[in-house]
Amino acid sequence: MKKLALGKWMPYIQLTRLDRPIGIFLVMWPALWALWLAGAGQPSIANVVIFVLGAIVMRSAGCVINDYADRDIDGHVERTKDRPLATGKVSPKQALGLFFGLCLVALLLVLCTNQLTFYWSFGGLGLAILYPFMKRYTYLPQVFLGAAFAWAVPMAFAAQQEAVPPLAWLVFLATVLWTVAYDTIYAMVDREDDIKIGVKSTAILFGEADRAIIACLQTMFVLTLCLIGNEADLGQFYFLGVVAASCLLVYQQHLIRLRYRQECFQAFLNNNWVGMLVFFGLALDFIAKA
Repeated sequence: MKKLALGKWMPYIQLTRLDRPIGIFLVMWPALWALWLAGAGQPSIANVVIFVLGAIVMRSAGCVINDYADRDIDGHVERTKDRPLATGKVSPKQALGLFFGLCLVALLLVLCTNQLTFYWSFGGLGLAILYPFMKRYTYLPQVFLGAAFAWAVPMAFAAQQEAVPPLAWLVFLATVLWTVAYDTIYAMVDREDDIKIGVKSTAILFGEADRAIIACLQTMFVLTLCLIGNEADLGQFYFLGVVAASCLLVYQQHLIRLRYRQECFQAFLNNNWVGMLVFFGLALDFIAKA
C-alpha cells in the first residue's frame, strides 16, 4: 500500500523537484546570509523557520511553473524528456493548480512577517512567474533567475529589520553574480539540445568564452563577498569561509575545462557547498564576537 501511495505522488514530487533538493539549498543560503547579517548573528527563530520553509515552497513553485512553460519542449531535451508534464503523468491543469496552491502557502508564510516583507514578496512572485518564459526571448534568462533567487535577500532584511539598507543590495548583487555563474554551468549541460530547439541561454550566448566569463562572474562574486565583509565589519572566520568557497570555485573551473556534461553538472551541484561555507564563516564570525 505504501508503494502504491508513493507511486501516486511521485510525479508531483518529481514536478516540484523535492527529490532533488539542490535548488532549495541554492535559494536558502543567500536568505540565511541575509538573515544573519540583518540580525547581527541573532536572527529571530521565527524568521529562520519562515525563510527556510519559503525556500522549499517557492523553489517547488518555480519548478512547477518552469515545467509548465517548457511542457512542449522538455520532451526534446535528453535531460528533461522524462519530466512529468513531458510524459503526460501530470496534466497542465494539475500543474497550474499545484503552482497556485504553493503560492498560497508562500503567501501564508509571508503574512507571518510584516507589511514591508509582504509588499516585497510580490516582486519575488513576479520574477518566479517571468523567469521560465525568458529563455524564449533573451539569451540572459540566467540573470532573471539570479534576481528571482536573490529576491529573498531584501525580503529577509525587511523581515528582520523592517528596512532594506545598502548592505542588502550588496548581498543581492553577490547572489545574482553567483547564480548567473552556476546556472550558466548548468546550461552548458543542455547547450546542444537548446540550440536545436531554439531555447536561449547564457551558455549559448557566451559560446567558446563561457569558461572565461564564468570565471569573471565568480571573481566578481568573491570580490562582492569581500565588500560585504568590510561593510558589515566581519572578521577572520567570515573571510576564511570566503577563501574556502573560492577554492571550490577554482575546482569548478577544473571540472568544466573540457565542457563534458557530467562534469558540468557536478560543478553545478558543488555550489551547495559554496553557499554553505560562506554561511558557516558568517555564523562563526558572529559567534566569535558574541
